[in-house]
Amino acid sequence: MHAGSLKKEPDGQASIASALRTVTIEQAGIAALVAALEGPLAEPFARAVSILGQLSGRAIITGVGKSGHIGSKLAATFASTGTPAYFVHPSEAIHGDLGMITREDAIVALSWSGETAELKGIVAYSRRFSIPLIALTAGDTSALARQADVVLSLPRAPEACPHGLAPTTSTLLQLVVGDALAVALLEARGFTADHFRTFHPGGQLGASLMPVGDLMHKGEEMPIVAVGTKMPEAVKTLSKKRFGCVVVVDEQGRLAGIVTDGDLARNLDRNLAETNVEDIMTRQPKTVPPQMLAGTATAMLNEHNISAIPVVEGDKPVGIIHFHDLLRVGAA
Repeated sequence: MHAGSLKKEPDGQASIASALRTVTIEQAGIAALVAALEGPLAEPFARAVSILGQLSGRAIITGVGKSGHIGSKLAATFASTGTPAYFVHPSEAIHGDLGMITREDAIVALSWSGETAELKGIVAYSRRFSIPLIALTAGDTSALARQADVVLSLPRAPEACPHGLAPTTSTLLQLVVGDALAVALLEARGFTADHFRTFHPGGQLGASLMPVGDLMHKGEEMPIVAVGTKMPEAVKTLSKKRFGCVVVVDEQGRLAGIVTDGDLARNLDRNLAETNVEDIMTRQPKTVPPQMLAGTATAMLNEHNISAIPVVEGDKPVGIIHFHDLLRVGAA
């Protein structure tokens, strides 16, 4: 039957019921995976992390069909989190791409059944040259499992597809275990946000990983006044610098407080011409250190509904950052 002949008006309620069934079935698969990791899967998982963590070469991820799509994603995740990796399609491998795999590498082969015929060439190559082979499969007695050095045996959870045919729960479990390997390796290597930024310099993710110190305004650009400054002078600084606030420092240059547009509005009934900044300033204002990531600073500004925040090192303001600075670089 042609797919076009199946077109009909979707039933909203039936669609929601279907979605709930799918999520529930896949959730049960995840629960079974958690139980496996707390039991028989724990030891082989730890061995797989040890093998991949000690490589002088790369992690070679392979698989076909939906497993291949998951494998391609996992190779990208490994590579972006500090484990050099690339995806090799098993069919291309037997037509020359086996030369991409060296004895310093390890192979992670994805196959739900473990009987994928296309994997035979790459599996045989791994055995011939003693290249570590990690199998990610539900077929724990399959041909792939029998050849592998480490078998990450996945629970045979039902597919969410009502016919039990379309890979759904199976690919989810492959993805989750692959992500778990990547994160375990990341943590074992002490992979930091700075390392992550090196591999993600572009886009919003790269921007969110920039330290505030790289974005802040400093020196003459900062709206700073000293304790004892009269409010008219502080207002001039506030208006000139256009951060919506002035930072107040004591005689030693330490942060004493901050005067914002809001503070001014709340004190309009006072004689501001005779008022000092310390009389209306907010003491112990929110601050950020220069090493804080831009993404974290954005979340802080949003949480406290503020537009600018002093950057403080020790107890002294070294800069100020505005929400517009974060917006400009794509971190907000």
